[in-house]
Amino acid sequence: MGFTVPILHKVDSPGDGKPQALVVVPTRELATQVTRDIDMAGANRGTRVLTVYGGRSYEPQLEALRKGVDVVVGTPGRLLDLAGQRVLDLSQVKVLVLDEADEMLDLGFLPDVERIVALLPTKRQTMLFSATMPGPVIALSRRYLTHPTHVRAESPDESSMVPTTSQFVFRTHHLDKPEVLARVLQADGRGLSMVFTRTKRSADRIAADLLERGFASAAVHGDLGQGAREQALRAFRNGKVDVLVATDVAARGIDVAGVTHVINYECPDDEKTYLHRIGRTGRAGEVGTAITFVDWEDGYRWGMINKALDLPFPEPEETYSTSDYLYDELEIPKTATGRLPRAQRTRAGLGAEEIEDLGETGRRRPPQRDKAAEGRPPRSAKPRSGDARRQDSPRRAPDKPAVATGGGAPKARNRRRRRLSGSSEPDPSGSTDSG
Repeated sequence: MGFTVPILHKVDSPGDGKPQALVVVPTRELATQVTRDIDMAGANRGTRVLTVYGGRSYEPQLEALRKGVDVVVGTPGRLLDLAGQRVLDLSQVKVLVLDEADEMLDLGFLPDVERIVALLPTKRQTMLFSATMPGPVIALSRRYLTHPTHVRAESPDESSMVPTTSQFVFRTHHLDKPEVLARVLQADGRGLSMVFTRTKRSADRIAADLLERGFASAAVHGDLGQGAREQALRAFRNGKVDVLVATDVAARGIDVAGVTHVINYECPDDEKTYLHRIGRTGRAGEVGTAITFVDWEDGYRWGMINKALDLPFPEPEETYSTSDYLYDELEIPKTATGRLPRAQRTRAGLGAEEIEDLGETGRRRPPQRDKAAEGRPPRSAKPRSGDARRQDSPRRAPDKPAVATGGGAPKARNRRRRRLSGSSEPDPSGSTDSG
């Protein structure tokens, strides 16, 4: 709402059809969320909002632009694509918003942002939002903002962490992590939960393991199609899935009400990632719990995070799925095991949420089998001298023996024969090893 309310005050609803406000975000999920919030706030004004990002078909976006829109929310790549096709006219933009600016810099979007800004009128209002303000973001604000006002959401002496979020750090063995996680997800009062991993493969594996243990889980990461990603997020928001396993694609800006627990299944890479992950809980005054698993190989990485954020966990306590300390700290019932009891499996699951056909683009087709080539020998160079592989055609009938040519006896299948040490017995084939 920090930029939605100013946008609604500045745009004319309805306008002449050309976009009057542009919001640039780093991820597709965040674009969808921002659009939903603007739609909600501007419902009584008739503000026309369009979301544009890659992975969806062009036709609905082109049709909406032809009919006219007031606000465009999108990711840099698709915005430049539509502008390059001359279907997105940004010459009337009054307000530019760069949301999650630090993430756009981390993802390498700075050149794209510069090209987008070059398409906008010089006279406009520009707002930049960022959870952290590293040097490159400050330089970006100085470059594109005129006499900006720096607004902080907390007092200067306040910690970067949300004070209503309780933090726990456990040193866990990677082979015991699935058992520890299963017990953590049975803590008293747990609502929706997010589990963060570093890799897409880990997200799929953990989500599948939790599903097998009885939890209603789903995965979100960059390798999934956009329809599957939005299906998982909708199921999570609607409560059909209560455990969302995600890479950092879901750590930036995503706001889901009712998230009580965030679990860093794998240690974050740096303090910024840690802050963004645990910021998914304890939002808007609500209480939350942030739990981090630190493997033995993560000791140095966690030490840097702990020092940068001045946390009281320089040496996390060694914890296993059977440790009383784990049960006591997180209020886990002593009867909890590695599987969710059947009586508590009340969620509908991911399958209860329909997947939307988005007309996704850029998806590779599976390789087609060449039926005409089936049964052909592989293409290769002529056999080298001394090659003992049989040269019979694979289509030769089995009852037709190979015919020797040149009047000699047919060659043996194996030209080399292992000899006993010291034996001088010649090779019965009469051939010599030419190397």
